[in-house]
Amino acid sequence: MKNTLGDLNNLLFAQLEKLGDDDIEGEELEGEIRRSEAMAKVSEQIIKTGELQLKAIQHMDEYGYEREKAVPEMLEVRR
Repeated sequence: MKNTLGDLNNLLFAQLEKLGDDDIEGEELEGEIRRSEAMAKVSEQIIKTGELQLKAIQHMDEYGYEREKAVPEMLEVRR
């Protein structure tokens, strides 16, 4: 997996296909369900981070890149 939201989307759909596989049952199915739940939790945090980065970029576009301390240091986005 790379590190883009598109890659995350593809990974989540692949996992959804695994859950829909009629040949998986019992312990194997339970394992895939646990894996899916873990993936969903991590994915949610990745998406929240992306939203925060987007908000930081929008703020920088609105108030300018050159303005000193336009955004907190932890939110800096470098070109």
